[in-house]
Amino acid sequence: MTTTPTRPQQYRALGLSTFSFTLCFAVWTIFSIIGIRIAEDLGLSDTQLGLLMATPILTGSISRLFLGIWTDRYGGRWVFGILMLTTAACVYLLTFATTYPMLLVGALGVGLAGGSFIVGVAYTAAWFEKERQGTALGIFGAGNVGSAVTNFGAPFLLVAFGWEQTAQIYATILAIMGVAFILLAREDPLAAERGGEKAKTFMEQMEPLRELRVWRFALYYFFVFGAFVALALWLPHYLIGVYGLDIKTAGMIAALYTIPASLFRVLGGWLSDRFGARRVMYWTFGASVVCTFLLSYPPTDYVVHGIEGDIRFTLDMNLPMFVVLIFTLGFFMSLGKAAVYKHIPVYYPMHVGAVGGVVGMIGGLGGFILPLAFGALNDITGIWQSCFMLMFVIVAAALVWMHYAIRTAEREEWAAHEERTDLPELATPHLFYPLNRPRRHPPAGTNPPRKD
Repeated sequence: MTTTPTRPQQYRALGLSTFSFTLCFAVWTIFSIIGIRIAEDLGLSDTQLGLLMATPILTGSISRLFLGIWTDRYGGRWVFGILMLTTAACVYLLTFATTYPMLLVGALGVGLAGGSFIVGVAYTAAWFEKERQGTALGIFGAGNVGSAVTNFGAPFLLVAFGWEQTAQIYATILAIMGVAFILLAREDPLAAERGGEKAKTFMEQMEPLRELRVWRFALYYFFVFGAFVALALWLPHYLIGVYGLDIKTAGMIAALYTIPASLFRVLGGWLSDRFGARRVMYWTFGASVVCTFLLSYPPTDYVVHGIEGDIRFTLDMNLPMFVVLIFTLGFFMSLGKAAVYKHIPVYYPMHVGAVGGVVGMIGGLGGFILPLAFGALNDITGIWQSCFMLMFVIVAAALVWMHYAIRTAEREEWAAHEERTDLPELATPHLFYPLNRPRRHPPAGTNPPRKD
């Protein structure tokens, strides 16, 4: 940073970006409510309704890459404000759609709201020193609770005014916030540094993406965010199919997963600052491996041929145990979402938008791909728990890859007699971007003790 922001300036930036992201996330999930009425009006099948709901997730994920690059280049104030105004226009125009293809095109525009995440990450990170970025980004990321705002508020608007006016109300609120953000937000502390630099080409901004580490971070986020979104969409259907619940009860249980999984992201950011993002990621993946393994075990009848006859017993997870495990899984996924984004400004302080955009894009694509995979696995295997089997494979692979990378970095640190204590993952200094940073070796004959 070229200047040191004051605490009021930091809190102002954090408050504006968090509130804006909450509204954007509420808009991003609007089809989860108005889609039901649209399906009734147009006589859509479940497959058509599912595609309509998923389309904003797809475009919101892909747009993060370009929005991240633009934020690095132009700053978050203007990109965030213009993004909200553009999305508001798309939501308003959606109300003029009269056919299913027109609605899908409109949903592509609505999906831009999902791209606001990386804009807010880059803007917020620029205001805070490294030691407090995890907490700040955790608070900002809690804007995921916008989905709950839609789930609780949009039904009342839908009943009172219909889906068209509900969308228009959403568009109006988002447009007002877009104008307010441009007027009230300030240029971030890196703006002067960007202005003094020669404008980077697209390929220069994308240069960090050549590193395998970026794609490893993307795999982490594919699970902690992508699988979170996918499971939030899939849970009501799963609960109805496995436990025979009605839609209201299934929705309430799903809320026990989604709301805490958003709000505990704040705690994940604080823990990443306090104990290190590397450690939090170990907690997240370790707990998730256990939870997904238990959840993936289908009801099974066993017969043991004993001395005096057969002994029969059944392993079957009841609903209370399922609720406990799903809440635990959501809790640790929320910690991991904050920890992943603690990595990025540490390793790539001048490329938060580009790197964070790719990581966010891959994570968001998980929210689009995995529900389709869950349905396909159900059709192929005929086992409801197959969705958790897939999640177990993904998180186990991420854990193994992360552990291997950390052990490799620690061996290099040990050989060089130096260590950077609990930087997010690959702590070896010369592995930071840019890669040609010179290594500093200790004087001959010295052997500094390692820190735990």
